[in-house]
Amino acid sequence: MNKRIIPALETSDGAGVKIFRSLGHTQEVRLDPFLMLDEFCSENPNDYIGGFPSHPHRGFETFTYMIEGHLKHEDSMGNSGELKSGEIQWMTAGRGIVHSEMPLQKDGLMKGFQLWVNLPSSEKMQPPRYKDIKASEIISIEEGSTRIKLIAGNYKEYQGPIQGLTTELDYFDISISEDAFSFIGDEKKNYFLYPFEGEIEVNDETLSSRNGICFSGSAKITTKHQSRFLLIGGKPLFEPIFQYGPFVMNTKNEILQAIEDFQSGSFGK
Repeated sequence: MNKRIIPALETSDGAGVKIFRSLGHTQEVRLDPFLMLDEFCSENPNDYIGGFPSHPHRGFETFTYMIEGHLKHEDSMGNSGELKSGEIQWMTAGRGIVHSEMPLQKDGLMKGFQLWVNLPSSEKMQPPRYKDIKASEIISIEEGSTRIKLIAGNYKEYQGPIQGLTTELDYFDISISEDAFSFIGDEKKNYFLYPFEGEIEVNDETLSSRNGICFSGSAKITTKHQSRFLLIGGKPLFEPIFQYGPFVMNTKNEILQAIEDFQSGSFGK
């Protein structure tokens, strides 16, 4: 098990939204195929009320997991929808889209995550698309005191609602209490474990909240108290990455083309 600990750094994005960024807080801090993982968590509306006004994406997929809160999304193709507590939005930006994510609450807790997953070069220019996944579609598994919400991929005989990605995404939200959880991983995948409630031990490495760990293969997770963490995994693409803000391509020329296409207004048409 090759281990690397990545602490989340507090920063802001959008119109002043407070976030904790682990993967992706610099372009060197990535884990193929993952580009970025942000946690947003605050009961103070000043930390989220500005939301994420219209902004572009090209070349990757986003997974927005709302643990608690209420957002509205709209895009340049005329799509709109709402994201509520316990729901997931899977957006494939593909060749380009301009969208916004704005809060539909004026107070209370806003808590969730956004994960950016890279697309292989052969899929970067596909048409953009969405899939909204309701809380009732997410598989909930109980094993002793461990509860697993299966969002993407497979766990034993269970299958999550998100399937069919080239990266073979695994995405679990796991709660554990005074117990151990043994995870048998795929040796061909990279994994990232991110505790966001409580403290856990991963193969003898103690992690407090907002300190993630990269690993390959399998892991044994233990805790003495109630804890909760994300566990994500995916097959690396082994492709060059050129990123300019919300554009993630394979070459500099592709980035220049993305900027030109955005400025000409062709995104999401």
